[in-house]
Amino acid sequence: MRDLVRRLAAALSLLALCGCSRTSTPSAVEAAPQAASQPASPTSTPAVGFDRNNYPGDAAMTAMRSSFAFTGYWVTNPPGAHSNTWLGKREFLKQHGWGFLVLANGRLDAEILRAQKRGTSPGDLARSDAAIAVAAARHEGFPPHTILFLDQEEGGALLDEQAAYLLGWTEAVAASEFRPGVYASGQPVPDDPGTTITTIDDIRKRVQTQHLHQIAIFDAQDACPPAPGCTLATKPLDASGELVLSAGGNLIAWQYSQSPRRPSITRSCGATYAANGNCYAPGFPTVFLDLDEASSADPSHGR
Repeated sequence: MRDLVRRLAAALSLLALCGCSRTSTPSAVEAAPQAASQPASPTSTPAVGFDRNNYPGDAAMTAMRSSFAFTGYWVTNPPGAHSNTWLGKREFLKQHGWGFLVLANGRLDAEILRAQKRGTSPGDLARSDAAIAVAAARHEGFPPHTILFLDQEEGGALLDEQAAYLLGWTEAVAASEFRPGVYASGQPVPDDPGTTITTIDDIRKRVQTQHLHQIAIFDAQDACPPAPGCTLATKPLDASGELVLSAGGNLIAWQYSQSPRRPSITRSCGATYAANGNCYAPGFPTVFLDLDEASSADPSHGR
């Protein structure tokens, strides 16, 4: 029964997380989009960046550099996509001063189970996917010790096969010249009666218990509060609630705004988003995105 409850919770958490901005085009009848508001005064920390599934274009990225320090950069196809428009753009972005948050798509639980039924274990699937991500990062020219963040879209406590896949992936990356990271939910969800858990906490506990390699954490937590909403006026990184440093992983970045917003947890900051629920880049009313902050202007150390 507990396994069934956890699977249902995972399914609900997936609907809630859906972290990286999709590529659908807003309807023409929607109200004029609202850009992320600018901070009252510039600050060097934390650094502000964004992530989205589709590359916005060279001209947009050149202009957006005045608002952002770093960008998400997919080395695999983003979630739900059959191609990757970021490939081949690293050198151009580096020359324009961008820092990087390097992302690799993970697997949904249903995909892991289907592979398992076909005879591929979660660990073997993870090692195969990690090899693809590592090869892509090399091809893109990312230097040794760059952090590659696995996109763990489903929230809540990990199911056994999810944990085997995720930790198999991070261990495989740790065995390469790169460093492992995970994008996961910092949103508390029900676990045992009367208790809550975040995916990040679950990952950290498993890493500590199994004495695995340290994992860098990219926290998905857009609930207001603690998130400030669609704004470049960020809060301190420790406001996310997941700054605890442990042998299981360190918080490197916080995704504090998602497009579209989740109405049930963003009521208090809803006015910072556009009427259609998206968050837009300042000066670019068609470029919707997710907003991130980090302790470094180059969170993955990918320059």
